[in-house]
Amino acid sequence: MTKDLILALAAFAFVSSITPGPNNLMLMASGANFGLRRTVPHMLGVGIGFGLMLVLVGLGLSGLFAAWPPAALILKVVSVTYLLWLAWKIANAAPPEDRAAAGKPMTFLQAAAFQWVNPKAWTMSLSAVTLYAPGREVASVLMVALVFGLVNMPSVAIWASMGVQMRRFLKTPARLRRFNIAMALLLVASLYPVLAA
Repeated sequence: MTKDLILALAAFAFVSSITPGPNNLMLMASGANFGLRRTVPHMLGVGIGFGLMLVLVGLGLSGLFAAWPPAALILKVVSVTYLLWLAWKIANAAPPEDRAAAGKPMTFLQAAAFQWVNPKAWTMSLSAVTLYAPGREVASVLMVALVFGLVNMPSVAIWASMGVQMRRFLKTPARLRRFNIAMALLLVASLYPVLAA
């Protein structure tokens, strides 16, 4: 992979990683509700889980959609259903005084597994492999995953940190409730491109 192609890939990875989507919105909500330290497993699950997804898609999993077109519809239905459930969970997150008893941040494994039902993650991985590793050579696929990993981790950390910074403003249960509802509605709105396609 040439230096120019790696720079173009890094720019693509940055734009697709830093823009709002289900992962980033959930990380901001987690940062606001649980703090940065308790959100770290969630952040690592996103970064490592997406990297693994990229590698598996690049090494042939994307061929499933070409070989069996109903797989795309099944993925869409499962993804939308799961994201709606997550939006409901975010909207109904416990207020600050109940957080220790009722609220738990997403775990590493939950965040890694979430990549497989995240429509934005699928779009990013299929686009990245198609554009930057079209021959599906192992070295090219691993380079795409490495570049995304280097760019993605700081990007998700920014979103979690924004949530942490908002904690000062969200000290009252009413404000936190409004924030969580807004995050849930934005998560639902992030489904528009999937449903419109």
